[in-house]
Amino acid sequence: MSYDPICTPPEAPEINARRIKAQAALAEAGLDALVLFNPDNIFYMTNFANFVHERPFVLILPAKGDPVFVMPRLEEPHVRIRSVGALEFAPYFEFPAPEGGGWDTKLQEVLSGVASVGIEADCPRFLSDALEGRETVCQIIEDLRAIKSPWEISRHHYSCDVMMLGLEELLTQCKPGVLAMTAYGAASAKMTQKMFSDLPTANIFSTDLKAGAQPQKITHDPHNFTDFFIPFTEGGPHVALAAGRANGYGAEVERTFFLDHVPEAAKRPFDVMMEARALAYDLAVPGAIMHDVDAAVNALLRKAGYRDNLLHRTGHGFGVTGHEGPFLAEGDMREIRPGMVFSIEPGIYLPEVGGFRHSDTVLITETGNHNMTPYPDTLQSLTLAI
Repeated sequence: MSYDPICTPPEAPEINARRIKAQAALAEAGLDALVLFNPDNIFYMTNFANFVHERPFVLILPAKGDPVFVMPRLEEPHVRIRSVGALEFAPYFEFPAPEGGGWDTKLQEVLSGVASVGIEADCPRFLSDALEGRETVCQIIEDLRAIKSPWEISRHHYSCDVMMLGLEELLTQCKPGVLAMTAYGAASAKMTQKMFSDLPTANIFSTDLKAGAQPQKITHDPHNFTDFFIPFTEGGPHVALAAGRANGYGAEVERTFFLDHVPEAAKRPFDVMMEARALAYDLAVPGAIMHDVDAAVNALLRKAGYRDNLLHRTGHGFGVTGHEGPFLAEGDMREIRPGMVFSIEPGIYLPEVGGFRHSDTVLITETGNHNMTPYPDTLQSLTLAI
C-alpha cells in the first residue's frame, strides 16, 4: 500500500468530511449540538492539539453550520495556526474571570436556544453542570474515530515506519551491561529527529515518540519502567517497545528478544505466545466480534497451562492517540470493521522467567488484516549476537 512519506496535517476536505458525518449522527440522535471537551476529540475535529489545564477549551458542533470554539483569547493565534477547516471563534479573556466574563458565559451565548446537547462520557462535571440539564451522553466522535479514512491510514503507516526505526535502533543499543536508559535515549532521539526532519512544523503537542526496553529482570511486569538504570544481561527474555504518536497518529511495535542465547525455560512460553499471536491474526477479520477474538486467544493460553499468567487483552485501538478503543477484549461486543487499527499483542508473564510479548500495529482490511509493523519476529531473528 502506498502512502504519503511525510505525516503532514490534514487538509480541509478531510476535516470537513468528519464534520459532515458527525452532524449526520447528531441528526439521527435527535440532538441539536455536540459539546466536546476531550482534547483528543477536539484534535480529531479541528487539528488543534491542546492539553487540559485550568483554562477550558470547549468545541461546540451544531447540527447545522460551522463548529464554534470557546477557548482562551491567549490561545486564539495558536488555534488559527493549527486548526483546519471552517471554525468560528468565541474567545474568553481569562480563567478565573469576573462574573459574566468567563468561559461559561461564552458557552451559554453559543448555546442560546439550543434544547438538546450531546456530551462525551468523560465530560467533566463542571461542564455538564453548565449545560443545565440539556445534556445526553453519547459517543458520536469516538465511533467516528474507530474507522480510519484512507488519509488516516496513510498517516498510521508513516507512524509505523518511525516506530520500526526506533525499534531497530533500540535493539542495536541493547548489549549485556548497557543500561536501559542508554538504549532509551538513543532510540527515542532517532525517532524524534526523523519526525522533525521530515516535517519541521510537526506539532509537538501531538507528537510523542518513545522507545524503551525492559531487561529480563522486570519483563514479567509489562508496564514497569520505573528503573532505567538496570543493565541488560545475557539471555532473556528482554522486551523492546517503540510507541507513541507522529504528528497526531499513533502506532507501536514491540518484540521479545534475547542476547547471545535463549534460556531453556524461555523456549516454550515464547512458542506459545507465537501460537496465540497467530490465532489472533487469523481471527481479527471483518465481521468478527472483538470479544470472540480475545476469548479464543485466552482459551489457547489457558489450555497451554498459563491460566495464572495472563495480564491483559489481545489488543487495543489506535487513532489520534497511541492507545484507545475499540478493544480486542472479552466484554467488547462490537464488530470488527474495515478501517479499524488495532494492536495484536497477546502476552505471557512468568515472574521467575520473564515476559513474552510481541506487538504490532494492524489494519483491518476488506478481506482480512495487514500488519503495518512487519519487523522480524522469529526466535532466531530475535536472538541477538553480542
